Amino acid sequence: MKEEGYKVKQYNCPVKRYCQTLELIDNPELIAKYKECHSKEGAWPEIREGIRSVGILEMEIYIDKNRLFMIVETPLDFEWDTAMEKLASLPRQAEWEEYVSAFQLCKPGESSAQKWTLMDRMFYLYE
Repeated sequence: MKEEGYKVKQYNCPVKRYCQTLELIDNPELIAKYKECHSKEGAWPEIREGIRSVGILEMEIYIDKNRLFMIVETPLDFEWDTAMEKLASLPRQAEWEEYVSAFQLCKPGESSAQKWTLMDRMFYLYE
């Protein structure tokens, strides 16, 4: 439950984070279907395996109305562009992108890296 916060996994190595955003088509039925296809039961196993295979440690997607916010945690030596190219070439990834694009405000044929916008960090609690 969002009011209680979300537990974060601990790693035995330093990690870095990427944050992205994307908008869904503002239609409650489509949003419900999008949520279902991202549920533990509804997500395609090949997609989850592919995400891990390119070096991503954790990926979380949060939703507010039709706005999505994604957090991606990786090792420090992770190279975003290289990993996204590899991810786009994995079996079923193009099929998945085509499927979920029916819910997303995006252009036809865009890859995940093209649809999701990387965000700039503008604030954090300095140490």
